[in-house]
Amino acid sequence: MKHDRVVVTGLGAINSNGHDAETIWSRVQAGQPHITPITHFDVSGMRTQFAAQITDFDLEQYVDPKLLRRLGRYIGFALYVAKQALTDARLDTGQVDPRRAGVILGSAIGGIGALLDQYDVLLQEGVRRISPFAVPAMLIDSAPGQIAIEHGFRGVNFGVVGACASGNYGIGEAYYAIVRGDADVVLAGGVEIGLHPYTLASFERAKAMSARNEAPNQASRPFDAARDGFVLAEGAAMLVLERLEHAQARRAPIYGEILGYSATADAYHLTAPHDEGLGATEAMHLALQRAQLGPEDIDYINAHGTSTPLNDASETKAIKAVFGPRAYDVPISSTKSVTGHLLGAAGAIEAIFSLLALRDGILPPTINYDTPDPTCDLDYVPNRARSQPIRTVLSNSFGFGGHNSSLILGGLNGR
Repeated sequence: MKHDRVVVTGLGAINSNGHDAETIWSRVQAGQPHITPITHFDVSGMRTQFAAQITDFDLEQYVDPKLLRRLGRYIGFALYVAKQALTDARLDTGQVDPRRAGVILGSAIGGIGALLDQYDVLLQEGVRRISPFAVPAMLIDSAPGQIAIEHGFRGVNFGVVGACASGNYGIGEAYYAIVRGDADVVLAGGVEIGLHPYTLASFERAKAMSARNEAPNQASRPFDAARDGFVLAEGAAMLVLERLEHAQARRAPIYGEILGYSATADAYHLTAPHDEGLGATEAMHLALQRAQLGPEDIDYINAHGTSTPLNDASETKAIKAVFGPRAYDVPISSTKSVTGHLLGAAGAIEAIFSLLALRDGILPPTINYDTPDPTCDLDYVPNRARSQPIRTVLSNSFGFGGHNSSLILGGLNGR
């Protein structure tokens, strides 16, 4: 069945590696992480004392300080990357019917910092001292709602939650909104600004994070035999998705096309992936089917690759199940080795990396790959970027609770 083609016309991002998509991409290609001892709060009693935190950035220069005080950093960073992406797309409100412009964002924990801060106020100062903005500041859907207010977008608008698959879900649901004919333009992506003593301690108790305090930049080592957990990161990433004919009519820049999207569940365990990667396998199969492509058509895989023992082994098994013998030939990398794990924003920033890899013909490296693991024996583009023409990319995102998602992106003529 024929449907509207969906392209990406604008990008916006911020994380520990930089304050815009191009800067971050240049450091990912170069394998230059920026993972540092945590300075936001006291970590003296923590097993893990480092993170990929945003530093040297004054958000109040870009977002109204009064709004920031009311609604917090989660919504503030969402507004920042939304404006970046719209500027990059050269899109202003006069070029789109506001009824057909929307915002869909993924996040795992949303405004948890605002929630916890206000809970402290309740305990220390009483109910009458709680901010009247406490509810909107903590809600995940307040970020897309505030973006819509700022830009006058009156179409589809909601937040999606799927743990660390949330960023992919945001892009995928935006893609479907355009395919269904509900929108011409949708801002989509993920935002995660959740670095807080509570979140750090919670992931620590779940035994999910690396504890390489002596060498933070070497802590994220996906697929390496010595991997011991992920590196917690904060950041945001947003893409402007647009109906192809709409983008062409306004002569917009086009980074690439969304070719396929899927979402599945393991139905297996609340935190651990399925031993054989069953749900991940089905997600990749479905995305390929919906893109009308076969495994032989994929030139590069941007893996979920969290640097946890179970995830990386499970994802490797799933890739082998989908690609068969060709699994050993298709290049795979985990950019989390450089960026750390942005949780609900991971899929969105990795979709940006996938599009820029298509544009530049560059396979980003999996850094800190020092000791091969016999259970992870594929081509992970170890330690150095590689130049190679690319037509199509498969980008995986999986999350606690057994959430799985795969996106397939291509150059405009990548079908």
